[in-house]
Order: sequence, then C-alpha cells, then structure tokens
Amino acid sequence: MLITVIGIFQSTDAQEQKQLLLSQAVQAGLQNYQSIHAKQQYLRASAEQVKNTKNEYLPNIVASIQQDYGTINGQFGPLAPYGVAGTSSSGPTNASQSWRAAFGGVYILNTNWEAFSFGRLKSRIEYSASLVNRDSADVVQEQFIQSVKISSAYLNLLVAQTLAKSAVANLERANYVQRVVLARTKSGLNAGVDSSIANAEVSKAKLLIIDAANNEQQFNNQLAQLMNAAPVAYIADSSFLKVLPQTYSTQLTVDQNPQVKFYKTRIGQSNSYKNLLAKSIMPSVNLFGIFQSKASGFDYDYTAQNSNYSKNYFTGINPTRSNYVAGVSINWNIMSIAKIKHQVSAQIFISNGLQYEYDLVSTQLKDQLVLSDQHIQNSLQSWQEAPIQYKAATDAYLQKSVLYKNGLSNIIDLQQALYLVSRAETDMSVAYINVWQSLLQKAAASGDFDLFLKQAR
Repeated sequence: MLITVIGIFQSTDAQEQKQLLLSQAVQAGLQNYQSIHAKQQYLRASAEQVKNTKNEYLPNIVASIQQDYGTINGQFGPLAPYGVAGTSSSGPTNASQSWRAAFGGVYILNTNWEAFSFGRLKSRIEYSASLVNRDSADVVQEQFIQSVKISSAYLNLLVAQTLAKSAVANLERANYVQRVVLARTKSGLNAGVDSSIANAEVSKAKLLIIDAANNEQQFNNQLAQLMNAAPVAYIADSSFLKVLPQTYSTQLTVDQNPQVKFYKTRIGQSNSYKNLLAKSIMPSVNLFGIFQSKASGFDYDYTAQNSNYSKNYFTGINPTRSNYVAGVSINWNIMSIAKIKHQVSAQIFISNGLQYEYDLVSTQLKDQLVLSDQHIQNSLQSWQEAPIQYKAATDAYLQKSVLYKNGLSNIIDLQQALYLVSRAETDMSVAYINVWQSLLQKAAASGDFDLFLKQAR
C-alpha cells in the first residue's frame, strides 16, 4: 500500500530529474528571461537615439539633379496652386499656343547649418542621455527583481520537496499504527472502532502526499517559467536544510536599491524633458548656401518669331547659367513662448508626481528592511526551538505507542501524538529555510542581492 502511494507521488516526476543549484537557476533566468531581453533592446534603442541626436549638429547638404523635356509657353496672370502639382516653365508670351519643346536641366547644391541653437541641441542630447540612464536602470532593476523571484521560487520548491518527504514519513508512521491497531483488534484487545480510526488516518496521510505532490509541481513549474526553461523535475539543493547564513548585515542603504534608482532616473528624465521644452522657445541661427546651374535647349534669344532652340538631348542638359547664394538667417517663433509655457508647467507636475512615487517606493522598502530584520530574529528563534519541539513530540509518540500496545492508552491519545510528530517534523524541516527566506527578504529590501547569493552556494 505504501509503495502504491509513493508511486502516485513519483509519477508526477516521470520526466528526468535534474539537480539544480540556486546560482545556476539565477544565472539561467538572467540569460533567458524574455522581459530582460526586451528591456535590453529598449536600452540599445535609447543609445542609438543619443548618437542620432548628436548627429543633428551636422549641416544639411542636399544635392539635386533634374532633367526634363517640355514646352516653355508663358502667360500673364495670377497663380495660386493649391493641392495640385504645377510646372515651373518660363519663356516668352506668344500670341498662340506653341508646342515647341526641348530638353532642360537644373543642378542644385543646397547647404543649411544650424550654427547656434542657444542650448536647444544640447538639451536634446541631455534628454536622450536621460532616456539611456532610465532604460539602463530599468534593465538592472529587472535583473534584480528577477533574481529575487527566482530565489524565492527556488526556496519554495525546496520547502515543497521537504514537505513531500515529511508526508511520506507521516504515512509510514500511520501505516505502523494501523498494523498495531489491526493486530490488537483481531486479538480482541481493542474495539473495532480503533481500526476504523487508524484506517482514516492512513487515508488522510495518503491525501497529504497527493497535496504535497501538487504543491511541488506548482513551484517546480513556477521556477521553470522564471528561468524560461523546460519544466523538468528540478531537485533543489538540500544544503539549505543544514547550514545557516554567516552574516545578516549589509552596508548598502535603500537608496542604492535598483528599484529606487530606477524611480530616480524617471525623475531625471522628466526634468530633462522639461528643460528641452523650455529651450525650444529659443531662436536659431542658420548659415545657408545654394549653388544652382541651369541648362536649356532654348537659346538666350529665343522668341516667338525665331526658332533658336535645339531638341538635342545633350545640348539641353549642358548647364550654361549658374548662380549662388550664401547668407545667415535668424529664426524665432515668438508665439512659441505662449504655446510652450503650459507644456513646461505640465511637465513640472509630472516630475512632482514621479517624486511622490519615488518617495513611496523608498518608504515601502525602508519599512520592509525593518520587517526583514524582525523576520530574521524570529526565524532564528524558531530554528532554535524546532529541535526541542521535535524531540518532545517523538518522545511522546514513542511513549503513547508503547502504552497503546500494552493497552494503557487509547487510540485518540496515540492519534494526537502522531499529529504532533508530523507537525514538529514539518516545523523542523522548514526552520532552516525560513531563515534563508528572511535573509532573501532583507536582500530584496536593501538591494544587496550578493548578501544572499554569495552565502547560498
């Protein structure tokens, strides 16, 4: 019967089991988890934006070559094109339509350089850099949070595996009591109801094994998801059940927690954007230059009365007239002052909101740090008390079982002693892990994950 129940428990791990250290689990999660990869890509995109913003200081140089074929009829009259493409032909006005056509060309080199922006370009670069800082802090924060989640799931899996072993041990004790009760009932030394109670206790022990299997499967699957790995049956390192951490103190403060740093970079990014908006009202000084060459198959003395033009392609595209223009311009949208004013005010409110969120996270982590120290002290006290409870419970169980064999105790007392042993065994099994979980809580609050990982093997 015991073999059958254990078989039910082991069927949940029919796949190949894999020994997994905590450091291996954390490393796998940091390498494989999708959200970390996503945030790393966002960081790379922000870094490219910084390079692009710096390149905005370079001048604009546009070269254009146009070659066409058409007529050059001119006509007096106003023109206001709207929504449609027009032509830019120029020529003499004729008394009637002329279909004389030739080749022509325009060659343009246009240069425009914003030489002075009064801090606008610098503010754009600073804003792009603030996005890099924010996304970089977000990557570190995601890695930190993921490490804590994996460690928590790993310890939960170890607890589940430990409780599963305790459930099997509890079934063995229940089976032993059942055999003793059955023997005394058959010999007429005990009432038949004792065997019924013993049978119920065995069934309860079997159900606890099934519940323990379900619990182990859940945490095993959760750990696999956090590592983005195949959900094989992982075997957690049992050394956590034998040793305690060597130190519980850290030199880091909550301000150095990656989560707090991320919220701080959000404030910096918002302030940089506010400065960018404020600088956008400034004027710009531009240096510009244009060089243009034109070609036409129509000769300089072409009129309606003569035909001084050529339809030859190479004659039409050969430039014969050139012009250049160089100058400096100052541009300033005066109305931008009124337009940008409220955008700057809105961004200030956003920065204030982000500051409140920063203060909230800082306060929560500071309170959690105090609570984690309290949990460490409580878990150490439980660790010291658990062996005492276990010894007392096993002694009581041994005494009650001996008394019951000799007819000096009843099944209810024996059943109560069995329950106390099971509970004490469970408390003793998780006493070590509770200390490690409390240390992990402190590492998560302080931001010093090495405090936990370097001691966790």
